[in-house]
Amino acid sequence: MADMPANEAQWRRLYLGVRAKFLLALTIAIAWTALSVWLSQRWLVDLAEVTNWPFALIAIIFIAYVPGFMNAFLIATLSLDRRPVACVSPSRAMPGVTVLVAAYNEAAGIRDTLTSLARQDYQGPLEVLVLNDGSTDETAAVVRDHLASLSLPGTATITLHDFQVNRGKSAALNDGLKSASHDLVVTIDGDCWVRSNALTQIVHRYLSDPDHTVAVAGAVMVRNSRRNLLTRAQEWDYFHGIASVKRMQGMYHGTLVAQGAFSLYRRDALEEVGGWPECVGEDIVVSWALLERDYRIGYADSALAFTNVPERIRQFALQRKRWSRGLMEAFKAHWRLLFKRRMTTLFIWWNVAFLPLDLVYSFIFIPGIVLAFFGYFYIAGPLTLAVLPLAALWNVVIFRIQRGVYRNEDLKVRRNPMGFLFYALAYSLLMQPVCVWGYVAEIIGLRKKWDTK
Repeated sequence: MADMPANEAQWRRLYLGVRAKFLLALTIAIAWTALSVWLSQRWLVDLAEVTNWPFALIAIIFIAYVPGFMNAFLIATLSLDRRPVACVSPSRAMPGVTVLVAAYNEAAGIRDTLTSLARQDYQGPLEVLVLNDGSTDETAAVVRDHLASLSLPGTATITLHDFQVNRGKSAALNDGLKSASHDLVVTIDGDCWVRSNALTQIVHRYLSDPDHTVAVAGAVMVRNSRRNLLTRAQEWDYFHGIASVKRMQGMYHGTLVAQGAFSLYRRDALEEVGGWPECVGEDIVVSWALLERDYRIGYADSALAFTNVPERIRQFALQRKRWSRGLMEAFKAHWRLLFKRRMTTLFIWWNVAFLPLDLVYSFIFIPGIVLAFFGYFYIAGPLTLAVLPLAALWNVVIFRIQRGVYRNEDLKVRRNPMGFLFYALAYSLLMQPVCVWGYVAEIIGLRKKWDTK
C-alpha cells in the first residue's frame, strides 16, 4: 500500500461493494419518493376533487412517484459508479472471435460495416460471416464486389452466406452460429460502423468480468444524427437514456439486453438456451434466457458502434413498436425472472412498470398538458414540476460520464442543442404512445413483422 499512488489509495478507501452501492441507491430513491409523496399532497387532493381518488392516485403514482424513484435510483447509481478499467495482460493471447452480420436489404450500408470490420485492431483470430437473409436488393452483389477489393489483416477472414429465402433474423443468426469457428460470437447489424478498437474493447471487458459472464453488450450510438430533428433527438436517447440504463444494470451484474446491433456472447451459452428464438425481439428474449440460468451479462461502455437510426416518423414508430413487443415476448417466455433472488430482479419489475407508465403518460399526462394550455393545471402544472425535478440532474450526471467515455476514446461530443431540446421536451410525446401500440399489438396477437424495410 505504501507504493500505491495517492489517488488510487484514496479511491480504494472510498470504494463500496456492489451490494452496498445497491442498498445506498435504493435508500436514496425511496427517500426521494417519500419526499415526493409529501410534496404532492395538495396536488393529489385537487385532482381527486375534479375526478376521483382512484384516478388521482393512479395518475400521480405513474406521473410522479414511479419516474421519480427511477430517476433518483439512476442518479445515485451513476454517481457511485467506480467500475474498474478492463485490464488484460498484453502478453495474453486473444481468443478467436466469430462476427455474425445478419443482413436484409442492406445494400446501402453493408460496405461501411465490412470496411469497419476489416480495420479492427483485434490481435486474435477473426472470422466474419455475412448472413444475407434472402435480400430483395443488391446486398449479396455489393458484398461480393466489396470483398474483392477489401484488404484484410492476416488473422481475419470474411465469408458471405447467401440464403436465397428470407426466413427472419433469428434463423439467419442460428445458421451462422452453427457455422462459427470460434467460442466467442459477436453480432453486428448490417448498417453499423464499428470503431476500430471496438472488438478489442468488448473482448477485454468479457475477459475482465466475473467468470459467470456469458455476454457483453457493446455501446451503440447514432451515426446519422445530422439528417433531421428526429435523428438528432435519437442521438441523445442513445447517448443518454439507453447508455445510462445499461451502465446502471451492468454495475449490478445484470444488463438486461445484449442488443443484436453489437454484443458479444459465449457460444456454449447460446447453444445451451437453443440460440436465438423466432420472434421480433430475439435479442431481449435470448438475453433473458441467459439471465434465467443465473448467468451474467456485462456492458462495455468503451466498445463503440455507430448505427443508422430511423429518419422518418413511420420508421421510428415501427422500430419502437417492435421493441415494445419484444419486451412483452420476454415476459411471456421468462416470467420466472420476476421471482429471482438477485439485485437485478428490481430491473425486471422496473420493466413491468413501463406498461402502466406509458399508458398513463399517453392517456392522462399528454391530455393534461393540453389542459394546462387552457389554464387547467390539475394534471400538469406547478406541483408537477415540484415533484419531477430530477430529469435535469440525471441528464447532467450521465452527460459528464458519457463525455468522459468519449474523451478516453479520443472522441468529442458534437453540439446538438436543438436535438436535446426536442429529446427533453417532446420526445416522450412521440415515443410512449408508440410503445403502447406495441404492447397492445402483442397482447391481442397481431401478426408479427420485422418492420424495418
